[in-house]
Amino acid sequence: MQNRGKIIIRGIVQGVGFRPFVYGLAEKYGISGWVKNLGSRVEITASGARFSEFCQAVAGGTPLSVIDSVEVLPLDEEVETGFMILPSGTGALDGLIPPDVAVCDECIRDIFTPGGRYEGYWATSCVNCGPRYSIIRSLPYDRERTAMEEFPMCGACEAEYTDPGCRRHHAQTIACGGCGPGLALLGPDGESVGSEDPVGAAAAMLDAGAVLAILGVGGFHLACTEEAAGTLKARLNRPEQPLAVMMTREAVERYVEPTAWDREALTSRVRPIVVMKKKDATAHAGLSSLHTLGVMLPYTGLHHLLFARLDHDLLVMTSANVPGTPMITATDDALAHLNGTADGFLVHDRQIVNRCDDSVVRDGHIIRLSRGIAPKRAKIDLGERCILGVGPELNATTTVYQHGFAVTSPHVGNVRNPQTLAYLQETVETIGGLLGAGFEVIAHDLHPQFLSTRYAQRLAEETGAALVPVQHHRAHIAATTREECVGIAIDGVGYGDDGTIWGGEVFAGAVPDLERVGHLETVGMPGGDLATRFPERMLYGILPHERTLALLASRGWGETELGVLARQVERGFNVAQTSSTGRVLDAASALLGICRERTYDGEPAMKFEAVAAGGTPETWDLSFERDGDGCEVLKTSALLTRAFDAYDAGAKVADIAASVQCTLARGVAALAVHAAHERGIPRVALSGGVAYNHMIRETVRSVVEAEGLDLLVSRDYPLGDGCISFGQCVWAGALEEER
Repeated sequence: MQNRGKIIIRGIVQGVGFRPFVYGLAEKYGISGWVKNLGSRVEITASGARFSEFCQAVAGGTPLSVIDSVEVLPLDEEVETGFMILPSGTGALDGLIPPDVAVCDECIRDIFTPGGRYEGYWATSCVNCGPRYSIIRSLPYDRERTAMEEFPMCGACEAEYTDPGCRRHHAQTIACGGCGPGLALLGPDGESVGSEDPVGAAAAMLDAGAVLAILGVGGFHLACTEEAAGTLKARLNRPEQPLAVMMTREAVERYVEPTAWDREALTSRVRPIVVMKKKDATAHAGLSSLHTLGVMLPYTGLHHLLFARLDHDLLVMTSANVPGTPMITATDDALAHLNGTADGFLVHDRQIVNRCDDSVVRDGHIIRLSRGIAPKRAKIDLGERCILGVGPELNATTTVYQHGFAVTSPHVGNVRNPQTLAYLQETVETIGGLLGAGFEVIAHDLHPQFLSTRYAQRLAEETGAALVPVQHHRAHIAATTREECVGIAIDGVGYGDDGTIWGGEVFAGAVPDLERVGHLETVGMPGGDLATRFPERMLYGILPHERTLALLASRGWGETELGVLARQVERGFNVAQTSSTGRVLDAASALLGICRERTYDGEPAMKFEAVAAGGTPETWDLSFERDGDGCEVLKTSALLTRAFDAYDAGAKVADIAASVQCTLARGVAALAVHAAHERGIPRVALSGGVAYNHMIRETVRSVVEAEGLDLLVSRDYPLGDGCISFGQCVWAGALEEER
């Protein structure tokens, strides 16, 4: 019987406590040898009578590890008695960047154990929890290559670090109040206040109604009580935007109605913001005027300490950034840019090397791919060449593919200004650098004017990489499946093959040959982007009739203003053409008086969904036609005319909204079903930001499945534009394979 060998384990096996785990098993099974981290793999030389049992136990992994393969090779040489953890080596990294992990229950107990070494220490962590990606400078993941390098271990911490029986054995983030990062509460002038007890002083300020900027794992949050939410919104000039909240576990069911999936997500190691249905749709309007509320639980020792001192069970906890720019990560920047917004700054001195916003999930789907989930690694064969997907303009991520793995970055944001473009470049350099990637193919959006497209072009010139433009909505489908399918892409905006703005598209085929076979009616957007800010303009673009002008006049539009709008549409001056689903929902929201001006991204459609959630839909007729290219077209002008009739007849606004959503969903589903049956394709894929709308998504599902077809909706990547960079890589890889 084999009693020794070399074991090679590939997967996410660094930054997850794997080496101390192996050491503990070696002690348990009487194994001699050593374990070493070699980048993308852990290598173990092992010898002992219980070698086979040891191998089986090692293959089980740790709670945070992901094992791709276990290979056992013969070993001829003798192994010295005893077992050691050897220093890390180097090697191909293959996408092995561990994400940040919420503080574990054991560490929380340590924080609140009277007289314990970690009592009251905000940055307590162990091998099973704590920061990872946000503090990594380079790989392999060892203390000297992280922000913790600046905090040498004290004797007590070093003793635990080297103790095989301690769960902090080889924990790279180990620290205590005597040697680790410290906390400070600063006033607006940057001077220290409450220096003896910064957490207690911060809690007192919050209870008294102050707004605080709090430095967390991946950046600053702005925090306040529910009572002070109006003050915060006024200072941010975001009067309508919903605010995410952090609350104690005990408080959750007093505010929202979590499903079983929601409860699991809330308490997972990710600790994302979970968007859930409010117990009372009209309650807590100061936090969110929608029927939902975004909730997360405390995920660091600092959060737990803060709630233990607060008289409140809920805090607003929203990302701190200058509008349109990335989350702030440095104290000096926070003092410069949040002065006048925050009354105080609760900060620490552990550098955030890589910013990472909170992840957001809803109904089992990812909305924002970030802290705790990203960098996200997928095992996928896209060929031999290293591919970079730079993402879209809005809600961007980046993805790097090499050696059979695609790694998608945390959320970057809207790449519309120099600051966010710089962050996109920084993210590409970070992920690419950590992976040792040399880009051979760079995929980008089809839109020639996007900052991300221009960046891709510059980078290709510098590296000699091949450029691959990928149409936005095809990237959505590619991120969902590479199989032959009929793909539905429903969202707000994406540059189409014909130069118009797409967003209600049906494709048929397999990547990279997806043919456009259907779409929503192409309509006018008077003023282009102005129609997204003022959706009544969009309403007139779809229904350019006297009836619409009369409605707008009744709402205060002046005669001159109406005349300009009518002439603009009639002459086609600065009127973009679009088949966007989001713009149809915007127009319907404006028609019903739900939202007449957009103050944050997605506001008209989100408020429309909230109203529709309280309505009962009617079954309205669908209207189709064929365009000049032979595509089947859903007539959205007919849909909005029917809604207008119901509105004029005095029907309940909620019922009209629900009817619009369901009819629109039935229409796009019908387009897909027709295409699938014509071509004998057994599956339909659904993607795009509108697919987060529960009523629309589930109506599509019911129509598709009633026709005996499978519906594919991704749970691994965002349905919105956060999936685009991955889809770009998939598309580019498929093109490479064809060549």
